[in-house]
Amino acid sequence: MSPASEELADRIRAIVGHRVGVTEKKMFGGICFMLRGNMVVGSMKDGAMLMRVGPDRHEAAKTRPGATPMIQAGREMAGFVLVADEGIADDEALNESIDYAWVFVKTLPAK
Repeated sequence: MSPASEELADRIRAIVGHRVGVTEKKMFGGICFMLRGNMVVGSMKDGAMLMRVGPDRHEAAKTRPGATPMIQAGREMAGFVLVADEGIADDEALNESIDYAWVFVKTLPAK
């Protein structure tokens, strides 16, 4: 895991680590934070944060500060966006981004 990914994971952990049902799992070269087995957010190796926003909020999520589409194998991954720069620049921005993902993931059944 890169230093940028570790730093972001520490910041995310400080926000969600105390929440009921949250676990951590190594994925995508970083650490993903799960709610009842469903990914909410993750620290990527480049220091960006992966957010699971759901297909219905995907387009709106791409307009959030610092957000870009999640591209995997040349395809845009519906329901996921990457957030960097102003979207995670300080604790307030990071918390807002995490909460945006949390709203969707808390509707999913436990795995």
